[in-house]
Amino acid sequence: MTKRWLFALAALLISTAALAADLPPGKWWRRPEVVQNLGLTDDQQNRLENVWRAASTDLIDFRAEVEKQNIALRAEMDRSQIDRRAVQAAAARLSTARARLFERELMMFVDMRSVLSDSQWARMRTFLDRVETNRPMQQQRRRQQ
Repeated sequence: MTKRWLFALAALLISTAALAADLPPGKWWRRPEVVQNLGLTDDQQNRLENVWRAASTDLIDFRAEVEKQNIALRAEMDRSQIDRRAVQAAAARLSTARARLFERELMMFVDMRSVLSDSQWARMRTFLDRVETNRPMQQQRRRQQ
């Protein structure tokens, strides 16, 4: 029974993180078309801004840490004599850094979601689903160019 709950929680976290990755770039809650489509109030826009501000410095630090650990892992892989344990340790540090970034992004998204009403969330989901559906076509167009 516990394994089922853990699996369900992991699936929920992964799907929520995928949604977070599909959000429009930048301060989407300030874009006129998003404001109009979702019917965001000034108060909601301010609350979303506060959520973003509260997370932004952490996100900068966590992204920098991921980059540092990527560099460290590449350095280990570029050595003429590869030390398996050193590569494994560098990979573990990178994995930890990525996990911290993922968790902070996810929690920011959860906090943003809590600002939206159920109907606003449904409209946002529709938008995100459209983005996801169009992604393969956009990627194919880029390859053709």
